[in-house]
Order: sequence, then structure tokens, then C-alpha cells
Amino acid sequence: MFRLVLPFFVSLALPLSAQEMVTYETDQPFDDVAFGVENAILNEGLVAENVSHVGEMLERTREDVGSDVTLFEAAEVYSFCSAVLSREVMEADPMNIGFCPYDIFVMQLAGKETVTVGYRALPEGEMQKVQAMLDKIARAALGQ
Repeated sequence: MFRLVLPFFVSLALPLSAQEMVTYETDQPFDDVAFGVENAILNEGLVAENVSHVGEMLERTREDVGSDVTLFEAAEVYSFCSAVLSREVMEADPMNIGFCPYDIFVMQLAGKETVTVGYRALPEGEMQKVQAMLDKIARAALGQ
């Protein structure tokens, strides 16, 4: 008789609210900051593999899910990868695959004038090389 035995893994995860974000605020228009993110990604020799239009999706589905709350004037998430950095951090620890692709978000909260650009803080060690790249891109998007 053949029996399949699957290992049992226990994972302790931080609650989402405990996930640290690195953010920068500006009074620049949303479209200018979003364009800045796109250009900063390209200037690093990378390509945004996906742009998630989170703000549009949430607004489009707001009534369908029974909400009357408008969260964002606009919100987008840019996803991309660096072959060089990804190989380096995954050779150090293959479990770093869980951080790829890398994301930078741009958002403007409903009724607010400021625009925020940011990304998830990454763990200490090899992933700090990726965080440095994300920070460089976020700052470049704001002209810093």
C-alpha cells in the first residue's frame, strides 16, 4: 500500500498591521510621482513586469462589496525583479524567493493632497541589498 506523507510546517507570521513600510510623502501630483517611479525603475535597467491599479479596482468594486468608503484618489503598485540581485539574495537563502517580485506603491488617499511612495521593509541580511535598491528608486521618483 502506498501512503503519501506530507510534512507539517508551522509558520509564525506577523500580522499585516505589524509589517513595516518605508514611505515618503510629497506634494507633487500623483501622475508625476507614478511617472517618476516608472522612470526610476527603467533607469536601474529593470522593467516593471506588472502595474496593479489597486485604487481603480477598489473604487470599481466598492459598491459590489457593500462599502461606501472611497479609500484612494489613486493607487498603483509597480512589480519588478532584478536578475542580478535576485540571484544574489536567493543563492544566500533560497527562501528569499518569497520577496520576489519587488513592489513599490504610489498612493494618494481620498481627500488628501499629499502623495505617498513606498515599499515593504525587508529583513536584515542579504535582503537589505534589495531594500537599498527599492529606496533608491522611491527617492529618485521624488527627485531626491
